[in-house]
Parts: sequence; structure tokens; C-alpha cells
Amino acid sequence: GAWHGVACVVVGVARGFTAQVGRQARVLRASAIDTLGTAQEATVEKILSAIPELALKRDQSWLSEDGVRVGGAATRLAAYDAPGTPNVAWLSSLLVEGALSSLTIFNGPLTDCPHLASRVLVEGETMSVFLDWRPRAYGAYETIKPDGTYPGPEELGRAAFAYSGARASMDKFYTPELRATVDRLVTSLQGAAPGAALSDLEQLTRGPLCVDLVAPATEANVAAVVDARAAAADAWLQWQLDDQHAHKPGAPVNTQYVYDTKNRQNIYGALLAVYSAAFADDGVKLTAADSGPLDEAYVGGGS
Repeated sequence: GAWHGVACVVVGVARGFTAQVGRQARVLRASAIDTLGTAQEATVEKILSAIPELALKRDQSWLSEDGVRVGGAATRLAAYDAPGTPNVAWLSSLLVEGALSSLTIFNGPLTDCPHLASRVLVEGETMSVFLDWRPRAYGAYETIKPDGTYPGPEELGRAAFAYSGARASMDKFYTPELRATVDRLVTSLQGAAPGAALSDLEQLTRGPLCVDLVAPATEANVAAVVDARAAAADAWLQWQLDDQHAHKPGAPVNTQYVYDTKNRQNIYGALLAVYSAAFADDGVKLTAADSGPLDEAYVGGGS
């Protein structure tokens, strides 16, 4: 009887400790997403001020009054676009309470500016950080060797020239300053480890400076991620406002549109795997909402 009483006390204490740890994890998770979400909303406001033509797409947004839930958590998504000269085909600012902060921007075909992907998933006491400026031409970045070089024509034949040409056209974006932003984040994140193994689709869509790390959701790590995400969006905005990145009318715009259409489908597929792993059955609707229309007839000018 005495031993049974001791065992009950021990079990009770263990359950209480487990509940306390669970509560602490939930508080940490909510705090991290609140911080990331507030910073993301400030970034979007900055973009909207700089590109006033961006218009809310109400029918493709999930506002608070819509009561959308993902994984049982309140979810908000603000969707925008600005066709024609502003050249923003899709902007999605997505927040899943206690779980996800994501900013996705796809450019229209009038420029070759990289798309932006800025996403943080918080699960338990860890967060998965994904940051990328996605290239607008296929440069076979996934084939990079440990020494930083890429396969040449002796390995890939004539295709190597097309890939190296695509990389050369994108080098103007992947500057030392942008590399410094990535390096600061990578060195600031304490206890970080590489993300999950890459799918084929993920490899096809990533840029050369992509960050994909898992790290503890500590206050210091969250602050480092907030700074890096703000710098990433600032880089995108500077490119977007710079006329020198505009394509010449005609064939280059059409070629860009064709590439972008296929690329967005690949990005959708890669994101579906991420959101399905995190949100189970809700992953499908979340991926569709965050990715925007894949078949929109967005061609330059005033469409």
C-alpha cells in the first residue's frame, strides 16, 4: 500500500512535470510565432507602401473573420498582386497561430528578379527556417561540387553552357552583401542543423544562397531569423524597384513566363511535401492557398 502510494506520487509528479514542460513548449512556440508574425506584417506594410499598386485579393485571402483553421489553429492569409508594370504576380503573407510564419512572393515575367520564399515552421521547441531568393532561370545550382564549381561540358555536354549562362545572368542578384546576410544568419543560429533531405523538386527550385536549417526556438535565434528575413525582403524590394532588371519586350518576357509557369508548379510540389508533413490533411489546402493560382494568364503589360 505504501509503495503504491509512493508510485502514485511519483507518477503524479511526473505527469505534472510533463504538463509543465508541455505548457512551456506551447508558450515558447506561440511567443516565437508572435514575434515572427509581427515582424512579417511590418515587412508587408513596408512593401505595400513602396508598391501601392499591390491590391488585396479578398477572394483568395483568409482574414480573421473568415475563421479558417489549420491543424486546429487560427490561420490568416493576406494575398496581393500587382499585374503590369509593378510586376508582382503573387504575394502571400501567411500566419498559422503557434506554428507557421510565411512570406511568399512571385514576380511577373517583366523582370528576371528572383522570387522570395521566407518561411519559419515551429514544432515543439524547434523551428525550421527556410529562406531563398529563387532564380528565374535554371542554372543547375543543385549540381555544385564541394569546391564550389559546377560540372562543365566534359560532364554535361552542351547543356553545361546553358546552365552556366543562366547562372551568370543571376549573379547580379547573388551579391557579397546578400551572402553576408546568409552568413550572419547561419553563424548566429545556435544549435542549428541542416533541414530534411532534399526532394528532386526542391533541388530544382533552390537558389545558390538558400538557407534550410532546423534550430532551437530560443529568443536569440528567433531574433536572428527576424533580422535575416527583413534583410531578405529588403533585397527583393530593391530589385523590384530597379528598372535595370526589366526584360526587353517580346520574346524574353514570353520565355520568362513559360519558365515561371513550370517553376511555380515545381515549387508547389516541394511545398506540398513540407506542409503535408507539418499539417497532415490540412497540408493540401494550405499549399494551394499559399501558392496562389498556378495557371493565371499573367502576361506583361496591363493584364
